[in-house]
Amino acid sequence: MDDWPALPYDDWRDTRDTLHMYTQIIGKIRLALSPFEPQWANVPLYVNTRGLTTSPVPDGLRTFDVELDLVDHRLVVRASDGGIEEFPLRPRAVADFYEDVMGALGRLGIDVTISPGPSEVPDPIPFAEDRVHHSYEPADAKRFFHVLSQVDVVLKEHRSKFNGKAPPVHFFWGSFDLVGTRFSGRPAAPPPGSGTIGRYGGDAEQICGGFWPGHPGFPSAAFFAYGYPKPDGIEQASIGPAGAGWDTEIGEFVLPYDAMRAAPDPRRALLEFLESTYDACAPRMGWSPDLTRVNRPS
Repeated sequence: MDDWPALPYDDWRDTRDTLHMYTQIIGKIRLALSPFEPQWANVPLYVNTRGLTTSPVPDGLRTFDVELDLVDHRLVVRASDGGIEEFPLRPRAVADFYEDVMGALGRLGIDVTISPGPSEVPDPIPFAEDRVHHSYEPADAKRFFHVLSQVDVVLKEHRSKFNGKAPPVHFFWGSFDLVGTRFSGRPAAPPPGSGTIGRYGGDAEQICGGFWPGHPGFPSAAFFAYGYPKPDGIEQASIGPAGAGWDTEIGEFVLPYDAMRAAPDPRRALLEFLESTYDACAPRMGWSPDLTRVNRPS
């Protein structure tokens, strides 16, 4: 397998769309049972050595986690009292997956009700009724995880260079992207007319960099970065590497995944993108240079 394998959107779109719904179900379980944290820090999933996990979720005074194992293609629920339930990931309708997940939780004595349909997608179908999304190609899922796990490593390297608030690198199941976010510590006013997600996610200054595997509005894998609130004149900023630039349609910096893959050192190219976009945003937003002066052990 290539270090950075190709991830053409059209080739795996059906599996991608089904996986998106699977992650929404898993993420909404964490959302329903975890105490609210600022900027929705209680809802994301995380990359681990097998795929995506909720991390420990409280159920009274015990905990459990739910893992999408994209290596051996299993859904696994583990409870801190030793209980475990699992079933294979294979081509199956979202409605059947949803029934199996809720059944597994019930057998472990975990009582949870989640919102009935997906978030942040056009024309949402209630999970219990969704027989439109039913594709699961193991090779595509594993390739996606291979890319995701390597991006996670680079995002964590970038995160380590920040001296302010920077939550763990996380996977937002609503937008289906992997994100590293830095915060200045200052509040921000959400845009007028923001819904619930925007009001609580957009109430603090932040500079964000991440990866999405493509979606209907941007049908190709790419890296993205932005400062929020949007800094004046950011569109004219010079950033790297070759192939990266400001996308006027989505209002963010974008580095196509294929441009990163084509670089002599793809990891270095991704770090250059993350660092140059931060360096473009931070002074325009009035962030202190001390936020990137990290004292390290000798």
